[in-house]
Parts: sequence; structure tokens; C-alpha cells
Amino acid sequence: MFKIFTKKNFIVSAPISGRLIDLTEIEDEVFASKMMGDGFAVRPINGNNLVIAPVEGKIVSVSTTRHAVGIETTDGIEVLVHVGIDTVRLQGKGFKLYVADGQKVKRGDKLIEFDEKIMSEEKLDMAILTIFVKGYDKKVILDKQYGQEVASNEVLIL
Repeated sequence: MFKIFTKKNFIVSAPISGRLIDLTEIEDEVFASKMMGDGFAVRPINGNNLVIAPVEGKIVSVSTTRHAVGIETTDGIEVLVHVGIDTVRLQGKGFKLYVADGQKVKRGDKLIEFDEKIMSEEKLDMAILTIFVKGYDKKVILDKQYGQEVASNEVLIL
């Protein structure tokens, strides 16, 4: 009846362990200008290569090249988890997908694993982007400062 009373807290976690990066620092005009939406990025460190779901919801899109996944929360917020910059050119090489379209996920569930060696050989920026593409009208304010290290599944927005 009154949707306002049924909404859950919107909790967003780090999709991987690494250094928190402002989207404006990403060397891709579409992401840096926030054309697709606001969000944040985490640049993996210490050999981390497993990307997890930063939100709870349903998988609504899976890139055929296995480098990006869309998740819609029960409140209708659509979140894009994008692995690396210009990784689409690999056509799926070096990526292992753990989810399928329509699958329900919880924060912390495995989404994508990438081969660090291939990414390094290709000299790709492996920043993991979390973009709020639909339904999130607020400015993204994180519980951590950009430049700080975050742990995989650490809560960043509560």
C-alpha cells in the first residue's frame, strides 16, 4: 500500500579489494563524465581478480563479452558492474562469468573472474566500476575517501 514503508536500506559494497577511485579519474570519457550515471571505481591490488555483487538484486543484463553485468535491486535501482577499461575488445577472452540473466544475487556473490596475466599483457586498466545507471538520483557519497584501500564486500554506501 505505502511503498515508502516497504523500502529497504540501499546497501552498496566494494566489488573487489583495492584502491577506491573517483570516476572522474577514469581514462574513459563516457565513465569519467558520468554519462551513464554516477558511481565509483576500485582498482584491484595484491592480485585480486574476483569481482562480486556490490548490491542485492536480480541480474538484468550480462555482456556477451563477459566483462559487465547489470543488477536491478528490488527498489528498481539498476547498477552496472563493469570490469576494466576497453576490455570489450578482448571479446570475452580472460573472463569467467558466474551469473546468468534473471538470476538473483546477494551482496558478495561471485559475478566475474578475470585473468590478470591476459589483462596485464594487454596493458588494460582493470578498474572495476560500479555505476548507478537508473533509479538512483542522489549524489554518490561513500563512507570512505577516494585513494583509500577497501576490502571486497566492505560496505561503502548505507
